Amino acid sequence: MNIKVNQKNVVTEANTLSQLAAEMSLPEKGVAVAIDANIVKRQLWEMTTLYEGMNITVIKAAFGG
Repeated sequence: MNIKVNQKNVVTEANTLSQLAAEMSLPEKGVAVAIDANIVKRQLWEMTTLYEGMNITVIKAAFGG
């Protein structure tokens, strides 16, 4: 399936947001995910089905100064 992650085309075998997060090796904490500019709570990732052409934004917290 073809989706966009952070405005880049991505081909994935994932069916859910949870599977995509695992495929991308996203950390357990410090990550937010939005679909079409709507934040999706982590507890809903397993139930969030991906579809062709979906626009996903992944935001990782940055630490330091």
